[in-house]
Amino acid sequence: MAKILEHNPFQDLLSKQGIAPLEAMAWTKQNAQSIRISLPKESDPNENRISLSPQAVALLTNNGHEIVIEKGAGERAGFSDSDYLLAGASVSEDVAMIWQSTLTLKITPPTISEIARMKEGQAFISSASYQHLSSELIDAMNAKKLLAIGLEFVEDNGGGFPFIKIMAEIAGQLILPIATDLIQKKKGLLLGHVTGVPPCNLVLLGSGQVVEQVARAAASAGIQFQVFDKDIYKLQRLKAALGFPIVTQVIDSENLAKALQEAQIIVGALRSDSGITPCIVTEEMVSKLKPGTLILDVCIDQGGCFETSEPCTIQKPTFEKYGITHFCVPNIPSLVAHTASLAMSNLMTSFILKAGKTGGVEEMLWQGKSFMKGVFCYRGFVTQPSTGKLFHKPVKDIQLLLLSKS
Repeated sequence: MAKILEHNPFQDLLSKQGIAPLEAMAWTKQNAQSIRISLPKESDPNENRISLSPQAVALLTNNGHEIVIEKGAGERAGFSDSDYLLAGASVSEDVAMIWQSTLTLKITPPTISEIARMKEGQAFISSASYQHLSSELIDAMNAKKLLAIGLEFVEDNGGGFPFIKIMAEIAGQLILPIATDLIQKKKGLLLGHVTGVPPCNLVLLGSGQVVEQVARAAASAGIQFQVFDKDIYKLQRLKAALGFPIVTQVIDSENLAKALQEAQIIVGALRSDSGITPCIVTEEMVSKLKPGTLILDVCIDQGGCFETSEPCTIQKPTFEKYGITHFCVPNIPSLVAHTASLAMSNLMTSFILKAGKTGGVEEMLWQGKSFMKGVFCYRGFVTQPSTGKLFHKPVKDIQLLLLSKS
């Protein structure tokens, strides 16, 4: 693996300005590595995002990294091949070569056929969602001894989940426009702000980033809503974040069934650290809802919190059961792929720059413990407890595996 040129005027400038000590710069010069990164085209026709924008590619190539992108990989996100070429990347139709890079960046996990093209010990970063992984896929990754980092598991220095948070922020802003469009077409309803006409009744399940965005939009549109969650602390956090009065209740309350029956729109946005969302609304409860009620299950990628939920696609986003419209698209941010790609790219770029400075992806796992927590497969072992539990695989501690290798 080629090293970045030892003399870097920018590093010297940082040292002179006191931004970084000379000792740290000397260490960086000695250990920094150029990383060859590939971005293959997404095989899933419902996935429009890409992990790096042309602006991010320009920054990475200027820092000595090599980027190769499969022809047309960014088109669905609004980025042309010429945009990437101007940014310093290589654009290729050689699929075999693209899958042989040190680090591969994807949105959805690689398929078994794509894993077969990868070299042993290769690293990749992708989602690790419940709906995309399988026991066979995990076995294929481990047979190749791949280093697999799941975006959902990566933590920031504060213990939050930055990739989940930024995608939830985008999804939350899209939910109300989606609901407005669907309920206007189905029932001819305007959600609120009409003098003398009662607004639509909205129930929100969960109190995370998605619900926070929906609540802000709903309050601005004059829509009545209630928020249910099992965790009082999370409800308190939501109230403090919003800064205006809202109606909150615990999910265990008997008032949930009544609230659901009175609602015209129900948004499920509960997430679970175990990888599977608890089913809060049973099929019987759904069958008792008013005909024409709209359900939007935002946590369908973790199984969904409605017993009647089934994964949909961007091309066919809804289905009906018991006269209830279900919207269950797992990758809602893909509807605004350009914005979502820019947001994801900001986070991804930071990781790659740190990985290059510290000596590569594996060394970065030691230097940045947040990305170590994102590893779900490492050199033949499952390292993420929730993934192991979900697919009945034995789990090894990632830190012990890294120690044994060193």
